[in-house]
Amino acid sequence: RLMSQNAWLGRLISRNNHCGALTMSTPSSAPASAATQPSRCADSLADSFATSYAGVVAFIAVATEGNFAKAGDRLGIGRSAISRSVQKLEDQLGTRLFVRTTRSTSLSAEGRRFYERCQPGVERIIQAMDDMRELREGPPSGRLRICSTVGFGRKIVAPLLHGFREANPNISIELVLDDGPTDFATDRIDVSFRNGRMEDSRVIAKKVIPMQMMLCASPGYVAERGLPTSVDEIANHRCVNFRLASGRVFEWEFKSGGQLRKLSPNASLTFNDADLVLQSVLDGHGLAQMAAYQVCDHLRAGRLVSCLPQYAPADRGHFMCFLSRQHLPARIRVFIDYMTEHIRAMDLQILDNPVVKAA
Repeated sequence: RLMSQNAWLGRLISRNNHCGALTMSTPSSAPASAATQPSRCADSLADSFATSYAGVVAFIAVATEGNFAKAGDRLGIGRSAISRSVQKLEDQLGTRLFVRTTRSTSLSAEGRRFYERCQPGVERIIQAMDDMRELREGPPSGRLRICSTVGFGRKIVAPLLHGFREANPNISIELVLDDGPTDFATDRIDVSFRNGRMEDSRVIAKKVIPMQMMLCASPGYVAERGLPTSVDEIANHRCVNFRLASGRVFEWEFKSGGQLRKLSPNASLTFNDADLVLQSVLDGHGLAQMAAYQVCDHLRAGRLVSCLPQYAPADRGHFMCFLSRQHLPARIRVFIDYMTEHIRAMDLQILDNPVVKAA
């Protein structure tokens, strides 16, 4: 860790010296226009900061090691680069920081005072770097704010959080259930579970499992009304619809002849809660197209019957979304890995069940 910090500080000093050399070797041009003055002032401020910071790092290294050669070895750069940085800093401050002889290098009175003032600040910067590195490389810790659609969050995500917390006791979690779009920045969301098709190129979307859509009814409804044998026959049945957070009614989707066909059936009941749609179907009030994760247990237990599985769309999925793969904190990485493993281990792919296929 110390070597990586020293290498980074060494590159900063080398870059600063190189930029300084380029600046000094550039021929002077005609007086700048008024329009270019603010930019030159900003560049001057940036150059001044870079010179000061690189010079302070070099100064601290020399004061700690006792000479310029050892300071250069510690930072991984040449003695001359260290010397130039210290010289620039001395020029900025208008004072000599070291007393140099052919045999030794020691702090001047001004240098000793400057060292006492600078050392705590440099140590704080190094400590801040250590803290950030530990967040990424050390034991996962901190707070996670997770968002999920209501149905998937309640049935799949929430039950897995307890096991995740047992495996990662230093991570605290807040789960937000919301069927609306995720605003990662405003809502401070780390990971969002989304369903369907991901078309937002601004986020990274990791597909966890396919999202199978099942057209279901209760055995009681089937005994009374039967089941449709084609998509067109759905119009002859009572249906239960789901209203999305956007206000639109969810369109049923079917794959027919290689094409996606969307259907908005006339509904006897419409709910804006997926669990209420499921309960209404269980109670025998009509047909509904629902995600496999909602109905798989009921289908296996015989509480629901599926139909038209051959027309189920195959291009939907359950996704975990986050803003970037770069510099991903350890707490987010372990959460994504844990949820991916455990969700995939759940038996949610109901179309693979031969009983369902035969229904």
